[in-house]
Amino acid sequence: MSLKGKWRIVELDAFDDDYPDLAEPAYIEIGEQGHGQMAFGTLTAALDSAHTQSGFHFDWSGSDEGDQVCGEGWAELQPDGSLHGEISWHHGDETGFKAAPRATTSTAC
Repeated sequence: MSLKGKWRIVELDAFDDDYPDLAEPAYIEIGEQGHGQMAFGTLTAALDSAHTQSGFHFDWSGSDEGDQVCGEGWAELQPDGSLHGEISWHHGDETGFKAAPRATTSTAC
């Protein structure tokens, strides 16, 4: 399975269940040449990633409620086709996350 594309973040360990989709549906996207982006809660960020044998690791920088923030993270592809990983803020917090391929997610009202 290719890691390129938009993945729906379905869980962030360090946050309440309603926080990830606060501003828009939470996602992490890996594009061509390792560039990508992610958004959840009030954070939006650009990614620079590199593939590993079973996933990818990335550096990120962006904005959270108007403050410049940056950090790093990683994700591994799971046997069920999901991603599990961690997002860390530089000199700050970290959270585990789970993401599903965009094509298999549905929106609920």
